Amino acid sequence: MRPFTYLTTALAAFTARVRGADPERGDVPGWVMITVMTAALVLAILIPFREAVVDAVTNALTSVTSGG
Repeated sequence: MRPFTYLTTALAAFTARVRGADPERGDVPGWVMITVMTAALVLAILIPFREAVVDAVTNALTSVTSGG
């Protein structure tokens, strides 16, 4: 009886997700816009300050790996 209960519960959850009844499903275009804007901000910061960012990361990694 237990496998049948598990199967019906899984099927009900799948049906609710396909129908869009899941309240935590989210707004896909909103997340896409946030991701694109974040990538644009990273590029806007990285392009003019690439050398400084690379030096800062290199110095940080060197200080961690060298123990000092």
